[in-house]
Amino acid sequence: CMAAVAVVEREVSAALSRVHERILRACAEAQKKPRLVAVSKTKSPELILAAYNSGQRHFGENYVQELVEKANHPLLASLDICWSFIGHLQRNKCNKLASVRNLWAVESVDTERLATALDGSWKRQLQEPTPHRLKVFVQVNTSGEDSKRGCHPSGTVALVNHVIKTCSGLEFIGLMTIGRMGCLSANPDFQCLEEVRQQVCRELGLGSDKVELSMGMSADLEGAIQNGSTHLRVGTAIFGARPTELKKCTSTGAICNSAN
Repeated sequence: CMAAVAVVEREVSAALSRVHERILRACAEAQKKPRLVAVSKTKSPELILAAYNSGQRHFGENYVQELVEKANHPLLASLDICWSFIGHLQRNKCNKLASVRNLWAVESVDTERLATALDGSWKRQLQEPTPHRLKVFVQVNTSGEDSKRGCHPSGTVALVNHVIKTCSGLEFIGLMTIGRMGCLSANPDFQCLEEVRQQVCRELGLGSDKVELSMGMSADLEGAIQNGSTHLRVGTAIFGARPTELKKCTSTGAICNSAN
């Protein structure tokens, strides 16, 4: 009903405002203002629309099929949403992902084979008179945890060089990592990614302003900003926890419900 929709829109709008306030407080110290990507994994098109109506334009999804369905949903298909794919990408899903309307970036390029496959898929599906390149982040496993994807820090320069030199359909714009849990400010993973950026810039002759850092989520965005993040991926603090996360959301300021 309309009343329920209005309540949801108010809740999402208020949650977005709280996240922006946290970002501004952190930026006051770090002198940086990162881009905010609202991670909408498992969330309904209605919730995404509520965030869009509150001014949010960048959204991130973890699964290819879910992103395809949302990008084509009647509520969202005509909107100027900038979609980012932030989950693990298999090479056999590149064609489907490349077909997504308004695909803004892929943040999980972690091997040369994946970069080459994505490059081919992107160039095959382009039908514009002046094809534009697909923005990509190279994902780095800064923690060394087996449960996390990403190339080893020592292999990052070679992978970035491969994207720049051989993948003409891709535009390398930065590095991405997932920080280990429990480190809210002095997170060694964030510090490691900044060090990797410096190495990439030094060895490949890139300006540091040309290499973004995608790091920081609901629980650790302040620490990420203080360590140089230019691109935040925030879900729980905007949309509320997924059902399996409800017990952990009491300290995030999130909307704690199990609607999705």
